[in-house]
Amino acid sequence: MTLVVSLLSLAALGLLAQAVKLQVVDKRFYQAQGNARFLREVPIPVSRGSIFDRNGVPLAVSTPVESIWANPQEVLDHTDRMPELARALGIDADDLEQYLDQRANREFVYLKRRMSPEAAQAVLNLKIPGVNEQREFRRYYPLGAVTAHVLGFTNIDDHGQEGLERAYDQWLSGEAGSKRVIRDRLGHTVETVDMVRAPKPGHDLTLSIDRRIQYLAYRQLDETVKKFKASSASMVIMDPRTGEVLAMVNLPSYNPNAVGNSNPAQRRNRAVTDVVEPGSTAKAFTVAAALESGKWTPTTKIDTSPGWIQLYGHTIKDDENNGVLDVTGVITRSSNIGAAKMALSLTPDAMYKVFRDFGFGASTGSGFPGESAGLLPIGGDWRPIRQATIGYGYGFSVTALQLAQAYCVFADGGLLRAPSFVKGQDNTPKRVLSPRVAQEVVNMLKTVVEPGGTAYRTAAIANYTVAGKTGTSHIAEAGGYSNSNYNSLFAGMVPASNPRLVGVVIVRGAQGGYFGTTVAAPVFSSVMKGALRLLDIPPDNVPQLYASHGGAAAMQGGRSRQEGAR
Repeated sequence: MTLVVSLLSLAALGLLAQAVKLQVVDKRFYQAQGNARFLREVPIPVSRGSIFDRNGVPLAVSTPVESIWANPQEVLDHTDRMPELARALGIDADDLEQYLDQRANREFVYLKRRMSPEAAQAVLNLKIPGVNEQREFRRYYPLGAVTAHVLGFTNIDDHGQEGLERAYDQWLSGEAGSKRVIRDRLGHTVETVDMVRAPKPGHDLTLSIDRRIQYLAYRQLDETVKKFKASSASMVIMDPRTGEVLAMVNLPSYNPNAVGNSNPAQRRNRAVTDVVEPGSTAKAFTVAAALESGKWTPTTKIDTSPGWIQLYGHTIKDDENNGVLDVTGVITRSSNIGAAKMALSLTPDAMYKVFRDFGFGASTGSGFPGESAGLLPIGGDWRPIRQATIGYGYGFSVTALQLAQAYCVFADGGLLRAPSFVKGQDNTPKRVLSPRVAQEVVNMLKTVVEPGGTAYRTAAIANYTVAGKTGTSHIAEAGGYSNSNYNSLFAGMVPASNPRLVGVVIVRGAQGGYFGTTVAAPVFSSVMKGALRLLDIPPDNVPQLYASHGGAAAMQGGRSRQEGAR
């Protein structure tokens, strides 16, 4: 009896000592081990903010999807179910087993991400130990290729990689939350212990883009690229009073909902990354510099005979002998000789300053990722031949966005504004040109679209006055300029009497007809005609309105419509 009692006492004493050891001495160690096996800190996913156009139409939204993950150790303990799991995931069983073997020391690996809820549930219904799901979000772009270059796209973790998705990634992303939960041996959440970090959803973003005008520009550019078998094309439309970008389109484009099917060339936003020599569209800035100098007026005469001149071994020529022109005529007839003579009458530094003030050779300040600053050589380095060629659009390079920003200076009375992609963003202007000179240049640009001008008929819009300039430039290649590849340009504004829209069209590598007047100007006319109607901007060409409808009654109706629109 004594022996039995002694043994039981020793056993009880041993149990008591072990209990003290487990619950007092090694308590923290075993609690940590238990927590490591059953207590998990899991993320709380948040939805990325939506992107809207200026009228509240969604351009980018996030939709919930499911991702399947697993604990490799647990799944590998049931290799007999590997083929079943692989079929549900749509992958090879051997590849899946190898993938898990290589990661056997981990407790969390993704098996497949961004699955539809139905497909994910089909995997979970197999009830394979160690296989679980996690809620995520996937970006969807309703307009697809139409807005691809403006918006960009996100990666698999829903972070912006290109375009405005990247520029405003921090604003749109928000912050994922975190909570501590208890999970059973199968990985199922049994209880939420506490909230570690509350989730902060992403903020929405309202752009200056008007998706209706964006679509018009995309459709017309697409038709033009196909018609002329061009290599690429870009169009930018801005509101000169605010600097807001209403449309920015590039061809070729891609589907941001299936980025993997595209290549880098398709994803490049050429309107801000690709530079071209602006050709005759630059003559407006040469004229502005000449007028600002006080040496020239719109009626100053220039002799362009006999249609060509020799300058330091280089020949500068016009398409025809225009004889004696005034400064306005240089714009109307697009005379290279006239522009070169005006440029050479100025000091290089004075001319450089004006071009620089228009924003050339510097970033526009739009904040768009990957934007090129273009190239404007330092004025002090200009030799006479370089100064002359810059005067008619060669020897420096610009982006489509830079050219649109510069033409907005004329449209807004001499004020330069940074382009903005966000609706209502503060945009303090800088005066770079006197209102008088800006208006004089606009008046000259109007003659380009009137009888005798280079864009008569092709850029005209019924019942509206248009001011603009055509341009055609050789594409530079190794060793000089190509005689078979050209950039076709048109830059202009409507209505010319009170500009509300500025547009720039660049078509690269058009085959057949390649002049700006036949390739780019019709795109401008077609898109602006639709934009004026969509924005309900009243006509300003009353005599033309009168003639096209016949009689005083038509004029009276036109006036009534104008008053109603105001």
